[in-house]
Amino acid sequence: MRRIVVLSLVLLLAAGMVFAGGRGEAAGLDIGLAMPETHVERWQMDGAALLEGAQQAGYRAEVTYGDADQGRQNQQIQDFITKGVKLLIIGNINEGVNSVVREAAEEGIIVIAYDRLITGSDAYDYYITFDNFQVGVFQGRAIEEALDLPNVSASDPKVITLFAGSPTDNNANFFFDGAMSVLRPYVESGALEIVGPAPLRSSDAAFTRIATENWRADVAKARMENLLSADARDVVLDAVLAPNDTLARAIIEALAADAKYDTTEKLPVVTGQDGEIASVQAIRDGRQYMTVFKDTRNLAAAAIQLADALLSGQDTPAIDGARLDTETYDTGLKVVNSYLLEPINVTVDNYREVMIDSGYYSASDID
Repeated sequence: MRRIVVLSLVLLLAAGMVFAGGRGEAAGLDIGLAMPETHVERWQMDGAALLEGAQQAGYRAEVTYGDADQGRQNQQIQDFITKGVKLLIIGNINEGVNSVVREAAEEGIIVIAYDRLITGSDAYDYYITFDNFQVGVFQGRAIEEALDLPNVSASDPKVITLFAGSPTDNNANFFFDGAMSVLRPYVESGALEIVGPAPLRSSDAAFTRIATENWRADVAKARMENLLSADARDVVLDAVLAPNDTLARAIIEALAADAKYDTTEKLPVVTGQDGEIASVQAIRDGRQYMTVFKDTRNLAAAAIQLADALLSGQDTPAIDGARLDTETYDTGLKVVNSYLLEPINVTVDNYREVMIDSGYYSASDID
């Protein structure tokens, strides 16, 4: 229950408030923590965990939430710069953050991109995240397994529709490409039929048609409703590739309002990500097929360990539980040093072990 109390406090203060603490008053900050939003549950948890970790390491720190508004987040970051921060950890909203990242670099402030690559910038050197291509692979394999795709023929194909994350979040590309690395061969063989826009890679023009602005649940729900009354009207969907839990639940809500899917048994396989409480409950109840758990406690701890090492003058330090990738993550202007943590696939078979026995949630949170 301690986690829920922390999250409640974050939500109460997130709309315009900041959290300060550590060795002194707000002025003269060491670390500024700029998170993108609160409407996705995991970002509340990230902000709280990062703040706690920074304070426990002895740093003066504040966390802010941008409410999915890049202009608002930029102002929050400028406030951090004015307060003299030495290091910024930024979960950005879109490329509009680049101007303040450049401003921070000119002031000699270290910037760590947190879980979202800051594209279009050469003004920072470090990125920390999970292996987001692997997240997509887990989602694709879940659909492959649930539909027994290796044994499906083109004469009687399974039917899927595709959703992707925010077009301004580079992670959405990795999630989708990871999933399609598994599913694409079945599409090409005819065993899997896509209803609606059918990009096979995030670089395809049709990808923008399946992307979901700012990861908004209402946008995903409306699009699913439109599909059900148009392209998917005369078919029965076997699966929906949903990139995260918030969108998965919105999609399931739209499906459940359709007579073809109005019981749990009739619902298609729906993927997810983030291990949100409501989705873990949906997995338990058979409504959502799976999620991918990215333990933000570990990501926050690794980010603070990285911050501490960089503030101590180390260059590309070793970080517990993360592998260093110096070749893959290209902002478009440079390749940044990237630290990748491993995600965990969660299904009805292991949700208790992964989500409850690990201490991430209590049994009462889920049950």
